[in-house]
Amino acid sequence: MERIQGLSDYVRRKDYRQALGLPAEVAEEYRLFAQGEYNINYIFIHPLTGKRLLLRVNCGSQMHLEDQIGYEFRALKMLEPSGRTPEAVYVDGSKRFLDHGVMVMEYLPGKALDYHKDMGLAAEILADIHSTGVPEGMIPEETDLVGEQTLISSKNPLEAILKECEQMVKTYMESPLGDEGTKRQIRKMLDTGWAKIKDLSQKETYRCCINTELNSTNFLINGPGEANYLIDWEKPLYGDPAQDLGHFLAPTTTFWKTDVILGQSEMDAFLEDYIRAVDGRFPTDGLRERVSVFVPVTCLRGVTWCAMAWVEYQQPDRLIFNESTFRKLDAYLDGAFLEDIDSLLIS
Repeated sequence: MERIQGLSDYVRRKDYRQALGLPAEVAEEYRLFAQGEYNINYIFIHPLTGKRLLLRVNCGSQMHLEDQIGYEFRALKMLEPSGRTPEAVYVDGSKRFLDHGVMVMEYLPGKALDYHKDMGLAAEILADIHSTGVPEGMIPEETDLVGEQTLISSKNPLEAILKECEQMVKTYMESPLGDEGTKRQIRKMLDTGWAKIKDLSQKETYRCCINTELNSTNFLINGPGEANYLIDWEKPLYGDPAQDLGHFLAPTTTFWKTDVILGQSEMDAFLEDYIRAVDGRFPTDGLRERVSVFVPVTCLRGVTWCAMAWVEYQQPDRLIFNESTFRKLDAYLDGAFLEDIDSLLIS
């Protein structure tokens, strides 16, 4: 815990300990469990209940929110009825006693999703989550909105993704460390993406809470007939389920923690399983067509995020350094990989 200045003192605080029903004196041991790009997670066992819990320390916000951890906490509380997400039990996004927001949630068992064996289970998980109603107080107005009490949403999510791509890629484009050929290739892909969505009609669709970051390691799989979950709700939005499904199936997602790129028949089979699992709980008309557009645009988001992260990873004072991420960044910026993504945009 020494990596986070003041964290050892924070867990000794009376209000923290009382909120979690912990003994007055620290009797639990916090061990580093996992870290992503913006959060560090510690696991501990509650000394009185014996329950395993995770202490999540937020070190940054992709969404540029002041209270990133509070936003995530509220989404988790809202999704509890789905039975597919961890129970969040404590949050402090004030940063009064620590420079970072913190949250405590239950630890859930399970292994990462296997794209060859677990696609049907993933379909069931996402169908249950997407069928969970959003309380009126968390539904934003139908305008582009950056807020923290409601879910963030956008009138035109495809355009919003491309705008985010443009913002992220600036880091790479303006860096002398970036390869000039790669810069030209990414610029060409972005121009193709803008052209692809230019004439698309924006119809009203069913909206719900979507995860937007459906990497295989964010699923916890225990098998058919068992409890299976989706964790890491760092960037939930109020949006079209097709956006989530497009992210889940995109090659930039499947290749991230594995070496898998799904074929069209595998994507089609997953969507059939998903619609079957929805079982009429919300309308799925036109879903396949919308997913087919979200897949390539999502790939652009993956590529531009990697370009931004590649520059950030060159900084020697970076607080979180994820070795597996570092190894993947070069692969995603490889010319041949970018050409494959470009062909998806053109098709």
